[in-house]
This record gives sequence, C-alpha cells and structure tokens, in this order.
Amino acid sequence: VCLTCCSKESMLRINQICHKNGIKFFTGDVFGYHGFMFSDLGQHDFVEEKPKVAKASAGLEDGPEAKRARLEAAETTMVKK
Repeated sequence: VCLTCCSKESMLRINQICHKNGIKFFTGDVFGYHGFMFSDLGQHDFVEEKPKVAKASAGLEDGPEAKRARLEAAETTMVKK
C-alpha cells in the first residue's frame, strides 16, 4: 500500500491495518523543498553480496603484489539476512 497527501492519523491507522495483515506499507509527501518517506516492510529477508577475500600466498609478503591478491577477489558469496 502506498499513501501520499494523507493526515498523520490516517497514515497511522492504515499502517496498523497493513502491519497486522502482513502487507507492506509506504507513505510519503513533499512540502516545497522538504519531504519525508516511511516504509513498514514487516519481517523480510534479503541477500547481500560479499566478496571472498583471497588469502596471501606463503611466498608473498606485505608488498604491492600481496595487496593486489587480496583486492582482486574473483568470487563472491551471497549472504541471506
């Protein structure tokens, strides 16, 4: 449910109804140069992509090659949160 141009009381009442029924709720408005946005998504899962950090080889020390090996991660891991 998306609301705009509503009174605060209407927004709160409709958000409570949506929250009880597991419905995602968005509201917002703009007043000249200022505005606001609010969302109530309840419980939700999302996935974050994190790069795998390459471990330095035994022969490499703390030089530019070792730093490049750590930064050039070829693989990523998806983490569910």
